[in-house]
Amino acid sequence: MFLQIVDVEWGDRYRLRLWFSDGREGVADLAESVVEGVFEALQDVALFRQVRVDGELGTVQWPNGLDFAPEYLYFLAFREDGDLQEQFRQWGYLGNEVAVGGG
Repeated sequence: MFLQIVDVEWGDRYRLRLWFSDGREGVADLAESVVEGVFEALQDVALFRQVRVDGELGTVQWPNGLDFAPEYLYFLAFREDGDLQEQFRQWGYLGNEVAVGGG
């Protein structure tokens, strides 16, 4: 599955409403993903809310150049969907420690 993000809206704090290229829409909470490392800069909500879709990358990006893999955001948005568990395993998001940023 080649997945891209086609639209994004900032929700509140560290939540994003995302529209994916497969037609699904969901909310990803990135609160646990911005606690350390390079993503720590996104704890600044004023910066976080400046999120946009980068059409070339097919994912979300911030003015400072940070981005998350679309598969990781898909996992965060739909992690409870029983029909997607095998896909998440194939991507490495289940059965292993998930690296921040999913990449």
